[in-house]
Amino acid sequence: MSLEDQGFMAKALRLAENGRYSAHPNPCVGCVLVRRGNVVGEGFHMLAGQGHAEANALASAGIDALGSIAYVTLEPCSFHGRTPSCAHALVDAGVTKVVVAMLDPDERNAGKGIQILREAGLEVVVPFMEDAAQELLKGHVSRHTKHRPFVRLKLAMTLDGKTALSNGESRWITSPESRADVQKLRAASGAIVTGVQTVIDDDPRLSIRSEELHVEHAQLCAGVERPVYILDSGLRIPETVQLMSVPSTVVVTTSDREANLPVEVLRLSALENRVDISALLQELAAREHSEVLFECGPTLAGSLINQRLADEIVIYIAPRLIGNSGRSLLNLAEVARMSDLAELSIKNIRVIGPDIKVTASVN
Repeated sequence: MSLEDQGFMAKALRLAENGRYSAHPNPCVGCVLVRRGNVVGEGFHMLAGQGHAEANALASAGIDALGSIAYVTLEPCSFHGRTPSCAHALVDAGVTKVVVAMLDPDERNAGKGIQILREAGLEVVVPFMEDAAQELLKGHVSRHTKHRPFVRLKLAMTLDGKTALSNGESRWITSPESRADVQKLRAASGAIVTGVQTVIDDDPRLSIRSEELHVEHAQLCAGVERPVYILDSGLRIPETVQLMSVPSTVVVTTSDREANLPVEVLRLSALENRVDISALLQELAAREHSEVLFECGPTLAGSLINQRLADEIVIYIAPRLIGNSGRSLLNLAEVARMSDLAELSIKNIRVIGPDIKVTASVN
């Protein structure tokens, strides 16, 4: 494949990014149609239930799709779900060649879309620039290969590793710029998970404020439903907290006692008298949540790390100091050897306002 091919696929990947904050539970996908070296159509998947990337690109190309080459970031779908099959649509439009970044790990489609194209006589190149597509769709890949979402843990602390004063006060450690950046983490997630103590202490809504999102189509992105799961093994949640007025809130518990709450109560198995996080993640995958953001206190955050269930950690570090009396970032299990320490790989470091944002993957 040529540098020109790489350029067209790179454009398709950039288009796919437009659906990053709104397409879930579907994957974000981009498509570019090229005829005689010129782009004649392009599209991306914006919202579940609306047109897929290929359908939108075909619509924008019209009759110019005939004889074109399609560059698609994910294998075209083979089945009729909320929308018709994209593989059949490409065939019917007279596309002659399809360049696909990666195969779809969804077993409903995996390989079937490619088969439809090849049986219709189209030339298919796959994979092409797969690493970039895999990074963009890591939640989709995790849900369909590991049967759990991609888990991102968001933390905020002072330079000396503290998250709150000794009395629990924590608003606000980080700057308005960092808090606005968190809106993108929430928007990229299909669900948000927190602990009951965080809800009791802070009474958050964990919602997305469109005016702070600073992305195109912010209002639409903010309007996509993202359930908040509150881990509450002992059913301590007060009915007066803000999240009890949000219909999509789910209280996750291990308790058998009756709960008269205005939201869904999900009962899961216990692990050391707390909600089994592995069981929770399997349930979240079954509910089609591909990327999940944990915004929680040191105990739940520490459990994620201890159990090696976090895929990525995002830490906002404020240039402030609290001292020994402050609350620590994580409650981690004590280790006896340095070789047992949790290992991270730094992926990115950015300055946001006065703060530092560190993104790390968990090895």
